[in-house]
Amino acid sequence: MLVTRVEIDGRAVRDVRCENGVISAIDHDLPRVGDEPMIDAAGGAVVPGLHDHHIHLLALAAADASVACGPPTVRTIAELGDALGGRGNDRAWIRGVGYHESVAGDLDRDVLDRLVPDRPLRVQHRSGAAWILNSAAVGVLGLDTGVDAAGVERDRDGRATGRLFRLDTWLREHIDATPPELASVGKRLAGYGVTGVTDATPDNSAATLAHIGRALETRHLHQRIVAMGPAGLPATIHPGIERGAVKLVLDERSLPEFDELVGRIAAAHDDERAVAIHCVTRAELVFAAAAIEHAAPRIGDRIEHASVTPPEILEQLARLPITVVTQPGFIRERGDAYRVDVDADELPWLYRCRGFLEARVALGGGTDAPFGDPDPWLAMQSAVSRRTGDGVVLGGDESLTPEQALALFTSAPGSPGGPSRRIEVGKTADLCVLDSPWSTAREELTSDRVLATVVGGEITWSKDDPAC
Repeated sequence: MLVTRVEIDGRAVRDVRCENGVISAIDHDLPRVGDEPMIDAAGGAVVPGLHDHHIHLLALAAADASVACGPPTVRTIAELGDALGGRGNDRAWIRGVGYHESVAGDLDRDVLDRLVPDRPLRVQHRSGAAWILNSAAVGVLGLDTGVDAAGVERDRDGRATGRLFRLDTWLREHIDATPPELASVGKRLAGYGVTGVTDATPDNSAATLAHIGRALETRHLHQRIVAMGPAGLPATIHPGIERGAVKLVLDERSLPEFDELVGRIAAAHDDERAVAIHCVTRAELVFAAAAIEHAAPRIGDRIEHASVTPPEILEQLARLPITVVTQPGFIRERGDAYRVDVDADELPWLYRCRGFLEARVALGGGTDAPFGDPDPWLAMQSAVSRRTGDGVVLGGDESLTPEQALALFTSAPGSPGGPSRRIEVGKTADLCVLDSPWSTAREELTSDRVLATVVGGEITWSKDDPAC
């Protein structure tokens, strides 16, 4: 295929030919060969295809068919009741997502019963760490008749409160949930210029990745896939899926023994795999960094989120060959709630960006979709402006340049925070073609500027033909 009149690295407009999945020529006035597919960029910039270094594909697909239960769509309990009550009168499960305490405080089964008394309902907290069930759902699962699991919360009398913590796999198994189709997710991401993703779901299994593999085979997904998962995740699942790091989730309320975590890290390294450790509190981050240091870090070890990173912990991370994959989009999406919920002395250290770069800590970007907006351009905007939804600047000293923000999503799939991929002859032809020069695009950082997306030299999305 041929991309004509495209700006590369802000330099003069040239043409780019792709053959056999790689860039084969970059020159002026390259002739079209036969009826090869062609994109006329008309002076627009081309950048490496974007890679979201932290996303959850199946959860994103499921969220598209779920009820939004939190800000900005739902802000009061009355609005929550309206949203949940408008889902028809059949007996099927209702699935809600994105709940935050600012709507109606801490939910439990009794609160949900007043909103939906007769249909099984499950509502996910926006952190992804908890589900809240109504009594109809508790009944379906048998939680009042002897069924139990670690993570099922009960009151002092032993009655299930409806809250389930870190029980996604258990819940799916007990309600026999069918994996959601991924076609809409693949198309949506392609429209943002995303050519690859790292699925950071901790309980990915051979079965779930086989489902993703089928979506690749049927061309419902076009992106290159790196998949994290538990220690036992098979190495060979599908040729289009690369096995990634061992995902470890820390919860400050129930941290493992230090030696246990060190042992899990060492075991992953012995299996030639890095670790990716979920850390959203200061205590979790200190614990994770100390354990990685004690186990002897491996290139590729990652901290996911690093939500709160004060200077003393940043110094600790800077001593290690470790990568941070953060979500600057949360400043825009959740910043106003953080201003209420987070201690004032920690606000400057939320979802840091510039501080990591200045400390020479490798920094990659992810959206954490569906727990964040899946549009990486919105995350770039947030990394530059550091503005909340109400326009308040949080951690202004952490602001990046537009070029640095773009680089969060253009490093190699297996090396977040490494050098940005280049538009050069011989490189893989994963491209995001914009409809304007970079000098214009950098001022807006919007997915509205994406003209076409190319994966392996094949057009997977085009503004002129979104169905391609």
